[in-house]
Amino acid sequence: MTQMRKKLIETALPLDPINKASSREKSIRHGHPSTLHLWWSRKPLATCRAVLFAQAVDDPAAWPELFPTEQEQNVERERLFGIMSDLVVWEHSNDPGVMGRARREIVRSLARNRQDDLPATPQGDLAYLQKYGPVIRDPFCGGGSIVLEAQRLGLRALGSDLNPVAALITKATCEIPGRFAGQKAVYPQAHRELAGTNQSAAGLAEDILHYGAWMRTQAWERIGHFYPAVRLDGDAVARRPDLQGLKGQELTVIAFLWVRTVASPDPALQGAHVPLTSSFLLSAKPKNRAWCEPIVQADGRSLAYEVRVGTGQAPRKTVDRSGGRCLISGTSIPFPYIRAEGQAGRMGSRLMAIVAEGRRGRVFLPPTREMEELAQQAQPTWKPDGDLPEKALGFRVQEYGILQYHRLFTDRQLVALTTFSDLIAEVRAEAIRDAEAAGMSRDQTPLADGGAGATAYGDAIATYLALAVDKAADYWSSISSWGSSRTSVRNTFARQAIPMVWDFSEANPFSNSTGNYLNCCQWISKVVATVPAGRGTAVIQADAAAPDRAKSGEPHVFATDPPYYDNIGYADLSDFFYVWLRRALKSTWPELFATLQVPKADELIASPHRHGGRHEAQQFFMERMRFALMSLSARTETEFPSSIFYAYKQTEADREGTVSTGWASFLQAAVNAGFAITGTWPIRTELSNRPVATGTNALASSVVLACRKRPQNAVVTTRGQFLSNLRKELPASVQTLQSSGIAPVDLAQAAVGQGMRVFTR
Repeated sequence: MTQMRKKLIETALPLDPINKASSREKSIRHGHPSTLHLWWSRKPLATCRAVLFAQAVDDPAAWPELFPTEQEQNVERERLFGIMSDLVVWEHSNDPGVMGRARREIVRSLARNRQDDLPATPQGDLAYLQKYGPVIRDPFCGGGSIVLEAQRLGLRALGSDLNPVAALITKATCEIPGRFAGQKAVYPQAHRELAGTNQSAAGLAEDILHYGAWMRTQAWERIGHFYPAVRLDGDAVARRPDLQGLKGQELTVIAFLWVRTVASPDPALQGAHVPLTSSFLLSAKPKNRAWCEPIVQADGRSLAYEVRVGTGQAPRKTVDRSGGRCLISGTSIPFPYIRAEGQAGRMGSRLMAIVAEGRRGRVFLPPTREMEELAQQAQPTWKPDGDLPEKALGFRVQEYGILQYHRLFTDRQLVALTTFSDLIAEVRAEAIRDAEAAGMSRDQTPLADGGAGATAYGDAIATYLALAVDKAADYWSSISSWGSSRTSVRNTFARQAIPMVWDFSEANPFSNSTGNYLNCCQWISKVVATVPAGRGTAVIQADAAAPDRAKSGEPHVFATDPPYYDNIGYADLSDFFYVWLRRALKSTWPELFATLQVPKADELIASPHRHGGRHEAQQFFMERMRFALMSLSARTETEFPSSIFYAYKQTEADREGTVSTGWASFLQAAVNAGFAITGTWPIRTELSNRPVATGTNALASSVVLACRKRPQNAVVTTRGQFLSNLRKELPASVQTLQSSGIAPVDLAQAAVGQGMRVFTR
């Protein structure tokens, strides 16, 4: 039996390079796993990589026979810090030298404890880690960051999540690429030369692009007539000097910009509809400034919309936090009136402007009657089932009469989404035929049952292209807005909420700009080409607070990022994506998509609307979190500490003091589950220049807890003895935090954890 030795995470961490790399990662896009599919509050890969490394590597003080003096221990610790500083840099994610050095240190700690000789080669290190390394378990895998980084470090991993969308995202990131590592592209025109190494899923990535383009072509043949090009001629060009060079050209539409309308409450207007818009500005770029100008017609009751360019000011908005304003008469339009109109089904919409692709940038055009009528001709043959929750964290649209999921989309958007979804079955069959023709095994075992032949390959292609449809849905909804600063379509989930959007953008799936389908496929392909594609990883759907479904009888080392009290309603939000994934993949992943909607009753968040009030929600959270942590504790490998992330909102900390309700509830659940906290580390996971808006649910920091099971023979103490120990140990702990580069704003929050370190033992 190996001796339990203190790990690096229980003593010190180089917080400054970890924080810098974690914050910087928010601005990295191409190839980053977060671009495979949206998931809320993903942990930065740099943070997860550093924490897992520090969990697995012995602290020098744990080996006094090798490092007998404090000075020698500090020198060795600084050497390890240097490895970690290289390890967390995004550009080093696939650097064999950097990753090899990190794996070697994990192997060194394992081999010392087992009294083994070190392997002779990097390949030997990987084989050693697969055989003797700890199995990393994340029962709240979410977007898969922890599971992915365990795989990158050469460790076996098991991820699970109650939410089927999260489970599928993690499978697509961590499990499926490894199944087809080294497989060449199968489509008939493929060059058959695999880019990268045999550990790469580059062939799969290449096929995702090919079959995504095939789907786009098929969809264009079926619904392309709903997205015609605009021809520049006639009066429109004559009135716009900036369009003179484009006369006679046909331009591809990027987006149709709509504004919601209600009947003016002014009796003199006799029910005429007026716009509710938060901005008439189309482009804030100095060299291409443009805005929409509403023009009151001769009858005094109707409006037309023109586009103005150059210098000048856009008209002021007609709706803000205090309510709306009639553009024609100036009459106030209070929110109760707007909500009543929406609930009665009397809220309308008008096309306000069209954005097209010009030779040197965006071209902003006024709407035409033909374009507006064309949108109204689209009639979907299917709509997603299900009602929106009556009340849910982050939802604001229900009070305006948007009560079903299909009401979040225009009819033309529904036609586009159903068309692309229905093509998933066809592209799967196409990929299977090509895979068999390319020489893959004709084994018909599906991907969900562990298959790796042509049938499973078709399932994999279908899975990634369905995720691309899901990515597109994020841009193809009536909650998607227009960004005038970047002149592009904003996605639905600009934050973890479904708010009411008064002026929305309708992206063209067939353009070359933000929100087009092929672009969604390209993002996914880049991720698949760059992830480790390692073996020894499994992902299942499971409730962390229920009996463990893990097949492995081995103890696990837990590293997990559980839900944050009442911050994000993951299940309610992810139904937006689930309804489309289920339509496309319910036969490919029957267990994941067995229910009509995402499971909610057992979701581990403190949701007052679901449990009858704030107190009841807090009790539910604490009890379920205790069950979850007890399940973790029962299966924990004693040789290694567990790591648990807890994120808090800056606004929450400011409002409630150092110990917020969520933080306190979480710590109490950890204590009740029998964990002793052996280290706490604050990680700044947001960009330093990112403003935290008052009243938002934006997360400011994460606190990483290192925990071990509290021994059955833990001593009982008195209050006086506890306070004495606290006074004796806390100053040194705080000094260690400060020497590790902790930001002053995080010191108080982390010091609470250091106090819990004394209390929980």
